[in-house]
Amino acid sequence: MPRLPRLATAATATLVLGVTAAAPATAHEPLITDSRTVAHFGLAAGQTPENIALEPDGSADLTFALARQIAHVTADGKTRDGRVRVLATLPAVAKAETPVVHRAVVTGIVRAANGTRYVSYATGTRETGIWRVPGNGGAPVQIAELPRDGLPNGLALDEHRNMLYAADSVLGTVWRVAVSGGRATAWAKGTRLQPLTANPGSSSGYGANGIKVHRDAVWVSNSVRGTLLRFPLRADGSAGPAETRATGLAGIDDFAFPGHGSSVLAALNDTSQVVLVRRDGTRTVVLTPRDGLSNPASVAVRGRTLYVPSGAFVTRQDPNLLLARLRYPAGRL
Repeated sequence: MPRLPRLATAATATLVLGVTAAAPATAHEPLITDSRTVAHFGLAAGQTPENIALEPDGSADLTFALARQIAHVTADGKTRDGRVRVLATLPAVAKAETPVVHRAVVTGIVRAANGTRYVSYATGTRETGIWRVPGNGGAPVQIAELPRDGLPNGLALDEHRNMLYAADSVLGTVWRVAVSGGRATAWAKGTRLQPLTANPGSSSGYGANGIKVHRDAVWVSNSVRGTLLRFPLRADGSAGPAETRATGLAGIDDFAFPGHGSSVLAALNDTSQVVLVRRDGTRTVVLTPRDGLSNPASVAVRGRTLYVPSGAFVTRQDPNLLLARLRYPAGRL
């Protein structure tokens, strides 16, 4: 999740990070074409898209962080304008005390094969945790409580193991919860997941943020450290030692794998960019504010269609959903 407006500073721009050089453009670079904004949302209504999950037909489910909503957008790469329908609203919290953001926010979202959606909800109260949203449009139900002094952010689903993984941006922890619900356990912890300060009011309070399960590993971004980490999934389900796969990605939020390899398309919300991070850590900017990005917070890929929601948390201009065409041999990613 990006920083909210009153917390925005230039701090991340001055951090001393291990920087991986960007690769020069060549004739063999991935080509993003046909980028277009297919849906615009209401900033005043809190329709700030934070995270995305895709439906089988290519439409998208988004979390509107500040409105506490899950919305469905009929954007499939074929229609020019996406239609927006609110699927569910998380319950209001009278005195939200969420660290860093100081309000109730719905953050990560994943969709199971049976249509059930799961979301992360951060409130600073006992409502903080993982919530299930039935595929039939039923009311959201909390299935696991997470520490109220944390900020559960990105959410990943491993249907093979029937597990959910939530990245906590404040406590520097990856929580694991069974899809059936129950007690959450700390699956991974450590300095590389933590923010740079324990001060919850600081702009450097965002550590672990985006998260994905990919090829027997859990991948996690750390926004303020600008890193992309990989935790191997051991045979018993525990976390192997963390590997740093890329650095110098200040403001990295959530990300997606465009192919079967370890290349990543990542949202950099501070600079309103999407970058391709290759297996060797080199990177190329593929989308910028000129394409319509406005603090993008996540990325999704279906075939050769690229989806990028922009929350406009800091720019305060045009929260939207952008689609583009990825023209690159997937096998090479």
